[in-house]
Amino acid sequence: MYFAALLARTEDGWEASDTELDDVETLSDLADLAREASPDEDTVLVLIEQEDAWFGVVRVDGEEDPRIYVSDAAAAARSSYGEILLTDELLGRDPGDDGDDLDALDLDGTEDGESEDEDEDGADGGAASAGSGDAVPHGPVGDPEVLDDLGVSEKELRSMSGDAVGEIAEALGASEVLETVR
Repeated sequence: MYFAALLARTEDGWEASDTELDDVETLSDLADLAREASPDEDTVLVLIEQEDAWFGVVRVDGEEDPRIYVSDAAAAARSSYGEILLTDELLGRDPGDDGDDLDALDLDGTEDGESEDEDEDGADGGAASAGSGDAVPHGPVGDPEVLDDLGVSEKELRSMSGDAVGEIAEALGASEVLETVR
């Protein structure tokens, strides 16, 4: 089960809103959704949680690039919402690098009409490229200091599990407003 909420910091404190991510396909869409929640360009946090599997924090401060933290990249990669957060930049990949490295392919001109022996050699090349799909690390990725100035240290963020969204909201003093949208 997923839960996603927006927490927007205003002059009067935190305001929470439940958010539907069905129409969000990219990080840019998510950042735009967050910016709409705060017309004064205040800090907006998008908190996403898949029960007992992973959580993510996206912080949008005005027009600055979003800052992202994901508690378990491998678990998030198996989720459509997690895939939104796991950008190439966050994972340390070149943009558009889908894991297939042309240098790793054996393009010796014998691809057409290979014999069975050559097919076995080709399987080795396939196994090598299959390993490149393991580029998503197990464990946290992103900016672990994303909430430092809001009172949640890197150590605290990394140690959260279970109801991480609730723990974050409590640390921010926003648990009551978050509960109104849960």
